[in-house]
Amino acid sequence: MSHESGPQLRRLKYMASVEMGQSPPSTEYSMATDSGLPFLQGTADFGPQHPRPRVYCSVPTKVAMQGDILFSVRAPVGELNIADRDYGIGRGLCAIRCYDRLDSGFAWWTLHSARVNLAYEVTGSTYDAVATEDVANLFISLPSIQEQRAIADYLDRETSKIDALIAEKERLLKLLAEKRRALITQAVTRGLNPDAPMRDSGVEWLGEIPRHWETHRLAFLFHERDERDRPELPLLNVSIHTGVTVREFSDSHIEQVANDFSVYKVAYEDDIAFNKMRMWQGAVGRVPSDGLVSPDYVVAAPIANTDTAYYGELFSITAFSAEAARNSHGIVWDRLRLYWEEFRDIHVPVPPLNEQQEVVKHVTKETEKLDELRAATERTTELLHERRSALISAAVTGQIRAGIEP
Repeated sequence: MSHESGPQLRRLKYMASVEMGQSPPSTEYSMATDSGLPFLQGTADFGPQHPRPRVYCSVPTKVAMQGDILFSVRAPVGELNIADRDYGIGRGLCAIRCYDRLDSGFAWWTLHSARVNLAYEVTGSTYDAVATEDVANLFISLPSIQEQRAIADYLDRETSKIDALIAEKERLLKLLAEKRRALITQAVTRGLNPDAPMRDSGVEWLGEIPRHWETHRLAFLFHERDERDRPELPLLNVSIHTGVTVREFSDSHIEQVANDFSVYKVAYEDDIAFNKMRMWQGAVGRVPSDGLVSPDYVVAAPIANTDTAYYGELFSITAFSAEAARNSHGIVWDRLRLYWEEFRDIHVPVPPLNEQQEVVKHVTKETEKLDELRAATERTTELLHERRSALISAAVTGQIRAGIEP
């Protein structure tokens, strides 16, 4: 008589039903909450604990029952949730209902671990997706039902500890970002001397400034540069998060670029460049080296006694972004455009040139410290995520037994 020496590998479809969703006709949708069944289209309807349906459906063709595992088969592939009641489900989801030999908690953690294997099955031209059959054909390790439950309990405990550490690191990252923003805002709008006499600037968005500072329209500090026909220069990115940087092309995939760079605008080192459609979100910065930007962007060249590094920091603060939005054109927020004609009329503080330079040195020194701490915290967070994934994988595949008592 033979005995099993350890967990066996089984395809998920033999241990659970795996049912693909199917969207009903649009005429069957309703926003009413008192008729039909709550309907889930995809991960946009996922909440942190349970799904959050936005629509209801009178005749859903596919239904996930309470307790089913909801698995996303469309981008982002592999996101998981639990049905806290019966739901109609759309094509972006499949419902997994465990049979008696598969514990639902163990299945949950196994699917968490198995998501990486589905990366090799992803297809789609407009969005990533996998077939429900790919999910059903996943191999899972199948120890005894008692050990499955012990593993699920173990992972519940251990991942909750790691999640608490990750949440702590993420709170620290938010605090660092807030401190960084506050430091820059204080320096570029109030200066470095906390005892300096202040006065009302007369500029609504700016408020009080040091008494010896002036205010001027940007037209007194910058003129528009519209130079073309330098196709040999490198391309520049203008980003909400990183300001202006030299564009780096990826070796791993083909990127679309313009065929005719002669129409691109030239931006010289120490100019200011901004994206007209994203200026209100902070897509602006000092140009680090000569290059090219989109012909739809604005390039502002400095006039004498203007430190563009100072103004690059000023233009990035929230208060200035709000003023840029107020002066932009557009009916909806995601289509707002700030043109040169409106940009040049915005009033800004004008410290003496030596103070502009001192502010830049101070901001650079202090933000470098914060950025080093942020980078170390991000690395720690990344390692915690890796530890979490490795722990789950090792537990559900039987590689570790410590702390698990079947």
